[in-house]
Parts: sequence; C-alpha cells; structure tokens
Amino acid sequence: MAESDRRDLRLLILLVVVALAVVAALFVFGTIFIGDIGPAISDGIGLKTAALWGFGVTVALFVLFALVSGDSLIGELQFMLGSFFTFFVVITLLIAWVF
Repeated sequence: MAESDRRDLRLLILLVVVALAVVAALFVFGTIFIGDIGPAISDGIGLKTAALWGFGVTVALFVLFALVSGDSLIGELQFMLGSFFTFFVVITLLIAWVF
C-alpha cells in the first residue's frame, strides 16, 4: 500500500467517525426537543384561508406586472388572464401546503 492510499484511508475513517458523531448528537438532542415540535406540525391554515391570501398575492403581482408592462398591456391581456388563474392555483396550494 502506498503512503497516499494510507492517508486516504485515514481520512475516510476520520470522516466516517465525524459523520457518526454528528448523527448521534442529532439523535440525542432531537429526542430532548421532540416535545417542542408540536406547534410546528399543527393543522395550520385551511384551503379557504389560503385561497384568500393567494388571491390577494396574485392580484398584487398582476397589478405590478400591468404597471411595468408599458404600452403592450392590451396585447398581452389574454396571456395575463390565463396566467392569473395559474398563479392563483399554484400560490393558493403552496400557501396551504407551507402554512
């Protein structure tokens, strides 16, 4: 075995030991704080509330888009309406999922 192979083997062993120590520390400290995780996994907001927030966010975004679009607002209106409903659905589902 060459010297570089031995160094690589020692480095690998050191990395494995450090990884095992980190996993063990996470397990120990994770079991201590497991009682504090209850509020983090609560029911959150429902789909109705997320739809209201999603509509507000979508309207605000499209007002901003309309303001910065300039003279071509009328030509792009059909694309804005189609993307409005797509944005609304995606943002509503993401808000309901995250919160």
